[in-house]
Amino acid sequence: MTALDFTQFPRRNKMYAGANGNKICILYNNAPYMLKFPPMAKQNKDMSYSNSCFSEYLGCQIYESIGIPVQKTMLGTYTVRGKEKIVVACGDFTEPGVVLQDFASLKNQMIDSEQNGYGTELSDILMTFEEQTVIDPKTLTERFWDMFIVDAWIGNWDRHNGNWGFLYDTRTDEMELAPVYDCGSCLYPQADEKIMESVLENPDELKFRIYEIPTSAIMLNGKKIRYFDFLSSLQNEDCNRALKRIVPRIHPEHIQQIIENTPFLSDLQRRFYQTVLTERKRLILDFSLDALERRMTGFSS
Repeated sequence: MTALDFTQFPRRNKMYAGANGNKICILYNNAPYMLKFPPMAKQNKDMSYSNSCFSEYLGCQIYESIGIPVQKTMLGTYTVRGKEKIVVACGDFTEPGVVLQDFASLKNQMIDSEQNGYGTELSDILMTFEEQTVIDPKTLTERFWDMFIVDAWIGNWDRHNGNWGFLYDTRTDEMELAPVYDCGSCLYPQADEKIMESVLENPDELKFRIYEIPTSAIMLNGKKIRYFDFLSSLQNEDCNRALKRIVPRIHPEHIQQIIENTPFLSDLQRRFYQTVLTERKRLILDFSLDALERRMTGFSS
């Protein structure tokens, strides 16, 4: 992949909200793109900025490789006051008359719910799927659990109700699922070189980042879900069906190619991303799918 210098492209006055880094709108090939700049690393003070631009790019590329509709992403640079920054360009999939509405907005319509739109208790989210009337409940349920499986694999700790949703056509009053977007919190964006080396050299550090962190933003009985615990428990049949849908569509050689072709990455970063994706798939997704298949065939070890 050839990285672009986005400084040369015209800017638009459109503005974007959100706390994860500064954002501007540019035109590339006559199409609007949201240019996301790397935010300061809030939790790891030893880093000058986080790797969220790489996380955003790789997360979206991985979603695309599986066949789930996702925003387009490109990596490049942008020069500010003589200083070149690595940025990620995210395709703006809205258009005049078509606006993005997040799941929290839909959830706010559930007037009998004990939680507001941003409440992430799983039972409340699932109830919203069944009670809302603007999207086919089956379609909505499948997208949620497909995202949950992929986010479990790529280690997304911030898939809350405000960063997935719908495209609302103000002209026809129709609603459809929006492409997946906002993957900047996956793949350990605040891991610096020291952390990456530790994870690659120390099996306990790697296991900690598979079994313990990150957790999901979704909560079960008031506690954030641990991906391995929830998936391997096989407690939700819709989740189990998503596990069966998604895992066969993951092709390790394709993922390796994505990482190898990603510009700006150091050899250490490439080894780190490849390792955590390989091991999270093996120890979380493959392990859970194997347990599910054993249960389906009535075989137990």
